Amino acid sequence: MKQAQLWGLSALLVAGAALPRLTTAAPNGCATLASLALPDAMITAAEPIAAGKYPKLEEAMRGRSGLNIAGRVQMDPNPAFCRVAATLKPTSDSDIKIEVWLPLAGWNGKMLAVGNFGGWAGAGSLMYNGMLTALYGGYATVSTDTGHGSSADEQGGRFALAHPAKVIDYAYRATHLMTVDAKAIIRTFYGKAPARSYMIGCALGGFEGLVEAKRYPLDYDGIVAGAPHEALARFSALQMYPDWLISQDPSRLISQAKYAMIHAAVVKQCASPIGQKDNLVDEPEKCNFDPGTLLCKGADAPDCLTAAQVDLMQRIYTGPVNPRTDQVIFPGPARGSELDVYSFANGQTPTVPVNMFRYLVFHDANWNWKAMDWDKDMTTAIATLHPLTDVDADLAAFFAHGGKLLLYIGWNDDHNPTELIDYYQSLVQSAGAAKTKNSLRLFIIPGMGHCSGGAGCDTFDKLGVLNAWVDQGRKPERIVASKVENGKVVRTRPLCAWPQVTKYNGSGDTNQATNFICSSS
Repeated sequence: MKQAQLWGLSALLVAGAALPRLTTAAPNGCATLASLALPDAMITAAEPIAAGKYPKLEEAMRGRSGLNIAGRVQMDPNPAFCRVAATLKPTSDSDIKIEVWLPLAGWNGKMLAVGNFGGWAGAGSLMYNGMLTALYGGYATVSTDTGHGSSADEQGGRFALAHPAKVIDYAYRATHLMTVDAKAIIRTFYGKAPARSYMIGCALGGFEGLVEAKRYPLDYDGIVAGAPHEALARFSALQMYPDWLISQDPSRLISQAKYAMIHAAVVKQCASPIGQKDNLVDEPEKCNFDPGTLLCKGADAPDCLTAAQVDLMQRIYTGPVNPRTDQVIFPGPARGSELDVYSFANGQTPTVPVNMFRYLVFHDANWNWKAMDWDKDMTTAIATLHPLTDVDADLAAFFAHGGKLLLYIGWNDDHNPTELIDYYQSLVQSAGAAKTKNSLRLFIIPGMGHCSGGAGCDTFDKLGVLNAWVDQGRKPERIVASKVENGKVVRTRPLCAWPQVTKYNGSGDTNQATNFICSSS
């Protein structure tokens, strides 16, 4: 992730700072939690952590984990808290790790769960930086590795091979049990259960949020789900498709420099003057750029595409297609996302989706992804994964108890936001416009990549927005977001609840959100 680190963005990024906090001391000391009995769980650590004395937080601020799922990246030392670690074993084969952090002073009476960003092939790490933001807002907080750990074998997806219980843990059980046990620990420590429970996550964490809303609708009062894949088999097909195409014809390979050239052509054709200034396409769904316009007139050159490369780019935009039905399996990335396309169209083995097919669909470590049958294999994958990993559009029970769901995604994500728009509309149709009017919002961020990064304003106070919505009824229609570079805010823009879009009002500094309005497209 390329999101810069920053401590404090004034009122934009203060997560829960204005909330009333409990000042009474916890009735049970941190060390006493070591003997707390929980069903199918063992507490492995219960220790007070002094302010600024938790080294793992320093590690969490480096590299990719600098991404703060809760919406604020900060480098200040941690406040004092009680750290509780536990291993959950709902089955003999389970090995679910969780941590619960409890503020030693100033608990605001609420809980935040931070979704795991690691993903199928990720490190399976806890989201320490998101948990740190929770602590600074006065929240008790929890995260889990979803039971797939961090060893090399588990990162590769091998944990799923001959371990059906671990697959269930990964798919939904780990997150739910984390929630149940965290609430029990909080209740024991403070003498009362959390009055509100929130969950925030992106990518895998966003999927976890949707799963919770579907399978366990009473677990949370509010959920922020960023870039969630509610159909894992189809989304994995999208991730595998470009490199599969290159494996069939290596002459299709496009260099990273040429992707930048394509992006420049797309921006020139489709972006507004302000979008061209920011190097992003404002409304990609209106862009009909044809890569054939870049076809080389003669020999291959840095400023043009060969016929094979034009073919690849056209297929990438379309997305994988079932050759028998001609139906698009999952829409390709939106125009304007070319700078991010190289990461999954570079001619290398796409480890994440390949291992998902190998270990979860076919249970065969030697399954050859280059021989993928886009009809038969996809049919098998969808039939296998749908009951376990897909989330349908019926979240009526979650909305019925007052649950709030905020969906967000970047236009430059490889997950085309048009697919999430379809899901959003299905949610409205399923639960009814009256019930979702106050409970469901979708924000699509121009220029933002996968969960963060890119040219767009990718930093906004997810936790503060969610709390204001649930606790105070302030429905999010316009959220001010920031673009941070080298620790400084260089631009702010409003994010507008879909289907509205951001429009310049015609005067004033284009780097200031106050000079933009939310308007019908």
